[in-house]
Amino acid sequence: MIEKAREVEEIQSLLEKYKTIGVAGLQKVRAAQLQELKKKLRDTAHLRVIKNTLMRRAVAKCKSKGGIENLEAQIVGSNILLFTDLNPFKLVILLQKSRVLITAKAGDVASWDVIVPAGNTGLPPGPIISQLSGAGLPTRIESGSVWINRDTLVVKQGEIIDARLASVLSKLGIKPVEAGLIMKTVYDDGLILTEDQLRIDLDEIQRNVQEAGSSAFNLSLNIGYPVPETIELLVQTAFQQAYNLSLNAAIPTRKTMVDLLRKAHIEASSLNAKLGGLQEKKEASAEPAQKG
Repeated sequence: MIEKAREVEEIQSLLEKYKTIGVAGLQKVRAAQLQELKKKLRDTAHLRVIKNTLMRRAVAKCKSKGGIENLEAQIVGSNILLFTDLNPFKLVILLQKSRVLITAKAGDVASWDVIVPAGNTGLPPGPIISQLSGAGLPTRIESGSVWINRDTLVVKQGEIIDARLASVLSKLGIKPVEAGLIMKTVYDDGLILTEDQLRIDLDEIQRNVQEAGSSAFNLSLNIGYPVPETIELLVQTAFQQAYNLSLNAAIPTRKTMVDLLRKAHIEASSLNAKLGGLQEKKEASAEPAQKG
C-alpha cells in the first residue's frame, strides 16, 4: 500500500508539472520498439506505462489542474501516458513520424492494401512454390529462381493476416503492419481532445495554406495593398503605369526623355515621308498641264 501511495504521488507530481497529458494506445508495439520510441521522445515527452487504477487515483487527487477530472473516463484499456509541454497536435505529428513498419504475425491487421509485385523473388524452387500458390500468388520458375507472374492483391486494408500469408510476406521481405502509438485522448490546459479531434491531414492542411497564400497574394496585388511579399511587384507595376502615362501624355522625365525623342523622331520621319509623297504627286499632276 505504501509503495502504491508513493507511485500515486509521483504520478500526481507529473500531472502538475506538465501542461499536456496524452493517453495513447499501444498498437503492435514490441518492447524493443517502445524503448526506441522513448529514446526518440526523451527530450520532448516523458513516457510511462501506468496502471489505470493508479492513474485514476492520481487524477482524482490533482486539484490544481482545472478540468483534469474529465480525464478519468478516458483511462480505459491498455495505455501508455505521455507527459509533455508540447502543443498536442505537434505531439500527434511526432507520434505519426515515429511509427515503423513491422513483419506481420498471425492475427495482425493489414495497415493498407498489400500488393505483391510481379518479378523475381530471389528464392530457389522448392516448398516455397506451394506456399506462394497457397497465398494466391501465380508463379513460374526462371533462371533457377521463383518468379511471381503478376502484381497480386493478397490482403486488403483492415483484414486479418493469417499465419500462412504472414509467413509468405515475411519471406518476401514485405512488412504490411504499421506499429506505433495511437493517441486516444489528450488533456491540454483544461481541455479534453479526443482522437477524432486530434486527427489531422498534413497534406490537406498544406494545400489549404498554399491556396490561401496564393489568394491573399493575388488580392494584395489587385487592390494595391502593400505587404512584404508583394511590395516589389506593386512598385514595378506602379513604375510601369507611370512610365506609360508619361510616354502617352508626352510628359518629359529623366526616364522617358530618350523614348519621347525617339517617338518624336519616328513620327517626324513618318510625316516627312508622307509630305514627300504628296509633293511628288503634285509635281506629277502639274507636268501634263505644262506640256499642253
